[in-house]
Amino acid sequence: MSIWELLLAFVVVLLMLVALLANVLVLVCFLYSADIRKQVPGLFILNLTFCNLLMAVSSMPLTLAGIIYKSQPGGDQVCHAVGFLETFLTTNSMLSMAALSIDRWIAVVFPLSYHSKMRYRDAALILSYTWLHSASFPIVAASLSWMGFHHLYASCTLYNKRPEDRTQFVIFTGVFHALSFLLSLVVLCFTYLKVLKVARFHCKRIDVITMQTLVLLVDIHPSVRERCLEEQRRRRQRATKKISTFIGTFILCFAPYVITRLVELSSVVHINSHWGIISKCLAYSKAVSDPFVYSLLRHQYKKTWKDMINRILKRSSINSSALEPQSRNVPQLSE
Repeated sequence: MSIWELLLAFVVVLLMLVALLANVLVLVCFLYSADIRKQVPGLFILNLTFCNLLMAVSSMPLTLAGIIYKSQPGGDQVCHAVGFLETFLTTNSMLSMAALSIDRWIAVVFPLSYHSKMRYRDAALILSYTWLHSASFPIVAASLSWMGFHHLYASCTLYNKRPEDRTQFVIFTGVFHALSFLLSLVVLCFTYLKVLKVARFHCKRIDVITMQTLVLLVDIHPSVRERCLEEQRRRRQRATKKISTFIGTFILCFAPYVITRLVELSSVVHINSHWGIISKCLAYSKAVSDPFVYSLLRHQYKKTWKDMINRILKRSSINSSALEPQSRNVPQLSE
């Protein structure tokens, strides 16, 4: 193995471990907190978490084996099953992010009618559509034998081995990425930009009230005035940072892989195998970033996992303190 292959194998191992730990923590928080389970977006996050976990235990290990052995890991049936699952999970995770953005859009733009427009039944219908949409493409690809081990990505994924099917495969790949990556990106941009517009409008209203208050309070201390102005600047940046993170991580992780898959269809451009694996690792990194972007760094999840840690530490301290008196009562043996 070359130094590049060793580095890429290490990256895949690191992504696999972090994705497993982070997504398991999200799942534990969901099971631990009744407040999180009551929220409708929790269903979308739960679906996204399961997709990331399955990706970490199915597709990533085979990619690691493909990098190490430079050949198809396992038999054809295993590779076809993993390729089917990888295509389904990738599409499902993209659509789950789009569903989360739609939920935020309804909550911010239509706050008074949110609970009537986004109920558990509505969320279940949206999830049903994402599953049907995600399953349709791998079913078609599997029926046409367009699954296999792709050496460029060292992965079991969409792959056409028959030259006579090249035109049909090109059309299928274009439609697949248009109705998965591009559709999700358009939904993300539309909904989050609407959310940003409403957030900026509310910030302007709050800023006007703040400035009027500061003008009226003539005797206010300069440090208090400065803190109010600093909070005003942070308020303007907070929504922009969050929305930039949602859209930016989606583009950064998925766009290189999707563009590489589309460029690969042209026989004119040669793609380096190392870049193919790097683009695949970037797509895998979305399973690592999702738990932090959508869950673990939010206040409710942070409070939940901190409560769990405190409870575990408190229980261990109680057990240790209970053992101390018993150890004192045990008579020491004389030599």
